[in-house]
Amino acid sequence: MQLDLESLSEATSGAIGSFVSTTVLYPLDTCKTKYQAEVQAHHQRKYRRISDVLWEAISTHQVLSLYQGLGTKNVQSFVSSFIYFYGYSYFRKLYLKKTGNKSIGTTANLIVATAAGVCTIVITQPLDTAASRMQTSEFGKSKGLWKTLSEGTLSEAFDGLGISILLTTNPSIQYTAYDQLKQRILKGKISTRTDTKSSPEALSAFSAFMLGAVSKCAATCLTYPAIRCKVMIQAAESDDDKSTEAERKAQRTISGALYTIWKREGILGFFKGLQAQILKTVLSSALLLMVKEKITKSTWILMLVIGRYLSVNSPKLKSV
Repeated sequence: MQLDLESLSEATSGAIGSFVSTTVLYPLDTCKTKYQAEVQAHHQRKYRRISDVLWEAISTHQVLSLYQGLGTKNVQSFVSSFIYFYGYSYFRKLYLKKTGNKSIGTTANLIVATAAGVCTIVITQPLDTAASRMQTSEFGKSKGLWKTLSEGTLSEAFDGLGISILLTTNPSIQYTAYDQLKQRILKGKISTRTDTKSSPEALSAFSAFMLGAVSKCAATCLTYPAIRCKVMIQAAESDDDKSTEAERKAQRTISGALYTIWKREGILGFFKGLQAQILKTVLSSALLLMVKEKITKSTWILMLVIGRYLSVNSPKLKSV
């Protein structure tokens, strides 16, 4: 069995980039998620601004709680990014091989990115749900991964699966836009060499950062109402929530979340926290892609070394 070294290289560099960006921006992500999860009329809100979440952590001496769920989030982020980038690279290469084209169009790129996203969501959804509940728990009361998942049923571990699949359009739009812009920038730099073992072209750190920011900003604005609903569906139950059991169960569905936002906050509620979401996701994606671009060549060389080692030792293993 021949290893797909290019796909492995893309997956590894993407996963490492995701790990770095998640860790660096996690306190902002926690504040943003807790702010989005609260659905109340304006005069009843605990958090009027996203900064109120940070101030609560400081005033209650729970600053370290801004990192609650970081381990789970890093595992989820690393695994999902590895699967996504591997799937995206693999399906893209498969499409080019089957069609005989030298480049992939926007429509085909979107389909490939969506297929990779759906595979990723189905595999990592329980980790995503657990991470969201740990983040939205009261400061200092977050539980571990196993306890968070074991307290609910198997179906509850997949809360928000439907809307998560719908939101695969977000990274699909982002990475399609990013890839198309990247190809335009590198068009004049592409080598005419036919050697398949040559190192792939890479953007500069600044170019990757800017392209990542622009592409993610556009994707976030288009899909934000669904993002807000997903946070509500996966959020931990608040001690301050005065809703009945029936209302809380209804909020765990897409239609129930949409109705609750409309009833309590009006149409503007669908965009509550948009600025914080853009700030976090743009910085996160730009940082992820910047790290990914900078280590792509290193991971490519590493994969070549592994590939050559396995090819050299393969006859020995067979003889044994």
